[in-house]
Formats: sequence, C-alpha cells, structure tokens
Amino acid sequence: MANNINKPKFNFTWFYMIVGGVLLFINLFGEGNNDAIREKKYSELKEYISKGYIGEIIVYDTDEIEAYVKKDSAKYIFEEKELKNDARPLVVSTLGSRDNFENFINEQKKNPDGTGGKFDGTLQYDKKPDYLGGLFWNILPFIIIIGVWIFLMRRMSGGGGGQGGVFSVGKSQAKLFDKNNGTRITFKDVAGQEGAKQEVKEIVDFLKNPQVYTELGGKIPKGALLVGPPGTGKTLLAKAVAGEANVPFFSMSGSDFVEMFVGVGASRVRDLFRQAKEKAPCIVFIDEIDAVGRARGKNPSMGGNDERENTLNQLLTEMDGFGTNSGIIIIAATNRADILDKALLRAGRFDRQIHVDLPDLNERKEVFGVHMKPLKLDESVNVETLARQTPGFSGADIANVCNEAALIAARNKKKAIDKQDFLDAIDRIIGGLEKKTKVMTQKEKETIAIHEAGHATISWFLEHANPLIKVTIVPRGRALGAAWYMPEERQITTKEQMLDEMCSILGGRAAEETVLGHISTGAMNDLERVTKQAYGMIAYAGMSEKLSNLCYYNNDEYSFSKPYSEKTAETIDNEVHTMINSQYERAKEILCEHKEGHAKLAQLLIEREVIFAEDVEKIFGKRPWASRSEELFGKEEGDAVGVEETATALEESTEKIKEEKKEEA
Repeated sequence: MANNINKPKFNFTWFYMIVGGVLLFINLFGEGNNDAIREKKYSELKEYISKGYIGEIIVYDTDEIEAYVKKDSAKYIFEEKELKNDARPLVVSTLGSRDNFENFINEQKKNPDGTGGKFDGTLQYDKKPDYLGGLFWNILPFIIIIGVWIFLMRRMSGGGGGQGGVFSVGKSQAKLFDKNNGTRITFKDVAGQEGAKQEVKEIVDFLKNPQVYTELGGKIPKGALLVGPPGTGKTLLAKAVAGEANVPFFSMSGSDFVEMFVGVGASRVRDLFRQAKEKAPCIVFIDEIDAVGRARGKNPSMGGNDERENTLNQLLTEMDGFGTNSGIIIIAATNRADILDKALLRAGRFDRQIHVDLPDLNERKEVFGVHMKPLKLDESVNVETLARQTPGFSGADIANVCNEAALIAARNKKKAIDKQDFLDAIDRIIGGLEKKTKVMTQKEKETIAIHEAGHATISWFLEHANPLIKVTIVPRGRALGAAWYMPEERQITTKEQMLDEMCSILGGRAAEETVLGHISTGAMNDLERVTKQAYGMIAYAGMSEKLSNLCYYNNDEYSFSKPYSEKTAETIDNEVHTMINSQYERAKEILCEHKEGHAKLAQLLIEREVIFAEDVEKIFGKRPWASRSEELFGKEEGDAVGVEETATALEESTEKIKEEKKEEA
C-alpha cells in the first residue's frame, strides 16, 4: 500500500503535449519521406539539365528550384544506397535569374528538326507550401477546445484545479485548523467578555471530559450561537474554544454554502458533517450563519425551489440528532439573530445563545492592554483615560485605534507613541482626517465657531449632558466642526437624560438663530440625530404624554404595513414636533442667559480653532454638576468611595436637590 501512495498521478497535460508533438512530426516530416534529396549548385543543376538527367522542374516564388531526376539517370547523381525503397530522386537548388533560366530551358528543349538540347521534361511555376502555417491552422481549433475545457474544469473545481475536478463542486469549503495546522488561540488572547468566556468554557469541559456529564445522564450540547455587534470578537472566541479544548476546528462562512448550482449547498453541508465525524471530537464554526439561516417562507424572490432554503433544511436535518454526531459541537456567529429561522434556534440544535456585547469600561482597558503589547509606548499614555474616551468601541475599533496611533507617531518621526497620538487616532477614527487646507471664508468660519460654541455652552449648563472634552472648528471628514464629549457608561437611559442630550444637539442651530439672526445647512446632521431620537422616544420607548406606555416596534423584516393607524401616525408626528420645538426653545433660553460667555467662547474658537474643557471653565466657571459627581465617586478619576459612603452621599445629594427645587418654587 505504501508504494501505491507514492506513485505519481496521471496528468492529462502531458498527454496533450505528446499528441501535439506526434501531429507536428507527421505534418512536418510525413510527406516526402521516401524522396532522395540532394542539394546542388545552380551551375551543377544546369549541367544535369543539359545532359538530359532531369524530367520535371518546379520553380517556386521563393526562387527555390526542385528538379526531379529521371530514374534511369539517377545513378549518375545519387549513390545506390540512396535509391532504395522506390525513392524519387530530387535535386534542390536556388534560382539565379528567372529570365535567363527560362531562356536556358528553351535552348535545351528539342527542336522539330532534332537539333538542340536534351531536356524533354516539364517546367512549371508554383507557390511554396507553408507546412508550419498549415499545421497551426489545423490544430488551432483543437487547442481552443482543449483550453476552454481545462478552464471550465478548473473554475468548477474551485478555481485551482483542485482534487476531484468537476466532482469537487459539492465538497465542503471549510478550513481545518488543528494542533498541526495554524496558530493556537486560547482564552488569554481574548480580552474582556468574561460572561461569554464563562459560558463557552463549559463547552471546553464537555469536549475534554464528556464522561463527567454523560455519567449523570446528561447530553453534550449540540450547538452555541454567538450573537453580538460586528467586531466584538465572536470569531476569536470560537477559535479560543477550539484552542483550549485542543481539538480540530472547522471554520467556514455561511456564504460558502451558497452556490449557483442547484443542490450544491445541501451537498456541502453533508460533506462538512462527514468530515467532522471523521475528526470527532471537534468544533464546527459557521460565521455569518444568517446567510443561510434566514427564516423560511419570507424570501422576496418568489422562486418555488429556493437553494438557500434547501441548504437550511439539510443543516437542520444534520443538527436534529437523527445521525450520531457525538463529539461534534456547532458554534455559529451572527449579528442578526432576529431574522434567523425559529427551527434553527430551538433547543436540540442551538441549545445556547451567548451574547457577545460591546466591551464596557473595564473590558476596554483589557482590550487596550492586549493590543498595546507590541507597541513602543511613552510614559504619558494612560490606558484608563483612553478607555473612558472610547465608549461604544468594539474590540476591532480599539485595535484600529492602536494601529492608527502607531502610524501617526511614525509619520511624525517619534521614537515612542505618546498620549496625543492616541487622542489624534481616536479623533481620526470618529470624525475623519483633518482638512486644514479646506478653503473657508471668514464669515463661514464665524458661523461655524458660533455653532460649535452653542453646543459647548448648552452642554456645560445641562445636568445630564455628557462632559465636554474639546471643541474644534477644523474641518474633519464631512464635518466643518465638532464638539468632543466623554459619554458616561449607562445601562439604562432616562427621559431627562435624553431630553438634555437633545437640547445640547440643538444648541448649534439655536446659536445661529439667536446670534446671527439666520440659520444655515450646518445643522443638518444635528437635526437628523434629534429627529431619529425623538421618534425612538415616542414610538418605541413610550415617552410621550399622548402615547404613553406604548411601543410600536415591529420586528417583522418583510412587513409592508405599519403597526399603527394613520391617525396614530399623525399623533406621533405631532408629538415629535412638539418635543423637538420645546427643547429648541429651551436651548435658546440658555444661550440668551449666557450670551456674553457664548460670545467669548466663539471668539476664542476663531483665534485658536481648538479649545479644551479648561478654556470653557475659565469663561463659565466650574461646571455646576461636576461637584455632585465628585461627591458620589471621589475627586480623583477612578477613586471610588465605599458602598455605604456612596449611599449616604446619594441621600444627601437627593435632599439638596429637593431643597433647591422648593426654593426655586
């Protein structure tokens, strides 16, 4: 058996080359191979003609002469061994002058009276045959047909002339990672996501020690579905499970099942599970499973035989337990679990749904720590500050921040990456690249400064607005200016917090109308954000007086009707308009109250183009709500007080608020 394994495989390419070589040889040397050919000088050829040895002469357009010798005269020119096998003797020469040669032939022909030369043969003129060109045009159609056939075979086998040829179309496209193939990834490489890691660690225990669970009558879970936003590390977490369990890991995307040929997707599913059974215990990871797992019967294309649904049916059958898939655990990832088929999510197929959410503050610190290991950092870099300034960032976003900071430091010829490089990287990712060369008139610059100063002023005096970091009027991306904040970590958001944020967003438009007396298109993005937020508060969160405690959220992706009547839609529009207008008027009142400070802030922006929270504090004084934050959580950043002290401070703060409201009343 060992000798058979090392035998070379038959390759059709060599077969085609051999056939082509034989045809070429036959065409070039097949004709005239019985002729005895002798090349002579032109003077010698004339001598043979005058002696009567030549019977036929052919003159070609290339001035070549072929003179066929009479059989009874061949012995005077050729040797006896050259005349065997009925060879036709031939003399080849090159023509000197065609006119002189014709005169010579006429002289050598016999005259009627019997005088003259001894040439009694024929003289004809012909075109030299192109044997190579004829061969080319004869075999060209075969070359084209063979080439097209090879191209189609390689395309149908996956683009590389893979194993099996055309029959490998239905083979699984999964990539296999085991201890001998690929880099091993463990839970140490996954920063944060402690809750998700805790759940998947049990899967590792199932694969390492299945008898511990089966002895008590339990069954190993068939599958786990990782659900979360893009970039949160779902794929990395699945690879870490395989690395910790030290078992083979099959990885493929949901789109790999989809093919233009009917039945290929189902065939690939069967082949995938066949390979998994051979490698059991193992893990099969399907990324973006929503490509094939979308709910059946809701496909907009009205096809009666949907290839995607056939693939899903086969996947459901393989996971249903009819086969003995012991030791095979399916891990899938998606960020659209709401559109998956219910049969796919039921217990017995995907027994667990593991939510991989965006990292919180502490988890972002860990993620920064992982991605900062290969970087040369300056002492000024504070991981906690960076984690606080990147709320809502995924693990992929944080990796991008670290890489962008390294590129910025290298661009500035620095030997280490400092704090400012990271801050510039965050600004670059959020807002885009600075465009300092963008041409703006002085009037446009003043309008932008008044607009951004309006945002900063209102957010400074609102209790629930996010703390201000800096304000800039340098164009960045598509924005002509921006105000940067440090959002708080919130699990739930109150109506008062959302209204304060709405008022702060409308501060730019309110500042334009209050100071300049006209409005511009610079607030288009602000209005879009406010409108979406207001509709969400009223239609989804039930934060309306007329439509209180009602939610019209519809999860049906293919629904063509609204979940409310036209009269309710009109009420929603009116409530949104009322809410936005009330916050707009509130913003104008705050600006009128702090008109002088707003003017100083705008002028400072025009002069410096970038100002920070310290500059705003010099103009308006300390933020009124900062003192309460320090009372609750300590004056130093990250220095939290105890639980009892926090509760006491919270009660005292609540009493102060009540007393202030009574005094105002």
